[in-house]
Amino acid sequence: MIMNREPNRALAAAMAQAGVSNKGLARRVRDVARRRGAHVGTTHVAVQRWLDGSGIQPQTAAFLAEALSEKLKQRFTPADLGLPGPAASVSALGTSYVASLPEALSVMEGLTRLRPEDHVSDELLLPEGEVNSAVLSWLVSRPDGLTAPETLPQRVTMRDVAALRIAAGMFMHLDFRFGGGHGHRPLRHYFREDVLPLLNARYSDRVGKALFTAAAEVSQLLAWTAYDTGNHALADRYLIATLRLTQVVDDRMMGARILTNMSHQANYLGQVSRAVRLARASVEGGRGRSTPRAMALFSAHEARALSTAGDVSGATRAMHEAERHFEHADSAEDPDWLAYMDEAELAGEFCHCFRDLKRGREALRFAERAVELTDPKYARTLGFCRIVLAQSQLLKGDLEAAVTTAGSAVDGGDALQSSRFQRYVTDFQRSVARHEGSVVVRQFNEKVRDAMAELDEE
Repeated sequence: MIMNREPNRALAAAMAQAGVSNKGLARRVRDVARRRGAHVGTTHVAVQRWLDGSGIQPQTAAFLAEALSEKLKQRFTPADLGLPGPAASVSALGTSYVASLPEALSVMEGLTRLRPEDHVSDELLLPEGEVNSAVLSWLVSRPDGLTAPETLPQRVTMRDVAALRIAAGMFMHLDFRFGGGHGHRPLRHYFREDVLPLLNARYSDRVGKALFTAAAEVSQLLAWTAYDTGNHALADRYLIATLRLTQVVDDRMMGARILTNMSHQANYLGQVSRAVRLARASVEGGRGRSTPRAMALFSAHEARALSTAGDVSGATRAMHEAERHFEHADSAEDPDWLAYMDEAELAGEFCHCFRDLKRGREALRFAERAVELTDPKYARTLGFCRIVLAQSQLLKGDLEAAVTTAGSAVDGGDALQSSRFQRYVTDFQRSVARHEGSVVVRQFNEKVRDAMAELDEE
C-alpha cells in the first residue's frame, strides 16, 4: 500500500465534477465491486482517508475509477485520480461482456497494456459459458446510444474519424503482408493513446456513430494480430471487448464479423462445436443488416467450421449460400474493411473446406484458383493457399508437386512471420513425414529450417 500524505486533489476534483458525496461514492464503489464478484467494505470514512492522501488497495482503486467513470460518462483510470491501479493480467481483464460503455472502454485500456508475447497459456482461454453468454448478450442487445457530455473540452470531427480509418487500413496492410506480430505493438499504443481519448471526448450523433464504427475496426485488428501471434487468450478478450464496442452504435455487420473471427479462432484451436455455434450466430446476427459480400464471408466461415466437423451436407449448403450471396456482392456499398473479400478469398475458403472434407479434386481446383487470383500483397493469405494447394496435391497422390508447391510458400518469406502460417507448414511436414526418405522431402525440411533460422536472426 502506497502512502501519500498530500491531499488527493485529483480525486476531490473528480468527485466535485460528479456531484457525489463521500457516502454516495462509497456506495457506488461497493456496487461496482459486487458486479465484479468482489466484496469491499468501503465507507464514507475510507473515502475521506483517500481524499486526505492515505493509501488504497489497487483493486479498490480500479473499482473507484469505474464508479466515477459511470457517473460522469467519462473514462477515468486510477492514475487519473492520483491512485495506484492493479497490475495488468490477461486473466483479470476483459473476461465478460460488460454492462456499460465506461466499463467497456476501461477493459480496452487494460488490454492494451498487455503484450502478445505474455500470458500465452491456452488454460487462460475464456470458458465456453462465458463466450456463449457474450454472444447471447450481443444478439439480444439494444444500442447504448451516444451520450457524450457537452462539457468535455475535446470535440471530435469527421476529420478525426477519417484519420482512424486511414490508420486502420495501414495496419491491416501490415498484418496481411507481414503477419500480426509486426504491427501489434504500435497498434495497441495507437489505440490507447489516440483512439480511446476520442471515444471519451464529445461529438455529434453523426460523428459519434462513425467514430465508434471506425474504433471497432481498429479494435478488431488488435484481436486479429494477437491471434496471429499465437496469443489466443489475449485475442479472446479483444474479440469479446470489440463485440461489446459494436453494440454502442448497433453496428451489426461488424459485430457479425467479430463472431466470424471468433469462429475462425475456435476452428483453428480444434474447438469445433464452438466454431460451428459462433459461425451460425454470425450468419443470424448479420442477416438483414449486412451487405451480400459480408454475408458471403459469414456463410463461408460457417462452411469452414462444418467442414472441420465432417458435416458434408451442412458444409455444402453453407458454401452454396456463400456463392449465392457473392453473386450479388457488387449490388451494395461495402465498408473498407471488407475489400479483401473477393473471388480469391472465397476460393481460398472453399479450398480449405474441401481439403478438410478430404475431397481432393475439388480442393485442388479451388486451391489452384485461389493461388492464381490472390494479390501478392496478401502475402500471408497467399502462403495459406499454397500450403492448402500442396495438401490437395498430396491428397491426389502427387508428392513431388506437393513438396514443390509447399516450398514456394516458404520461399515467400513474409508469411513466416505469422505463427498461424508456421503451423500450416508444420502440419504439411507432418503429412509428408512418412516419406522422409524422399530427397524432395529432405530438401523441403532443410529449406524450412533455414528459413526459420533466418527469421530468428532478424
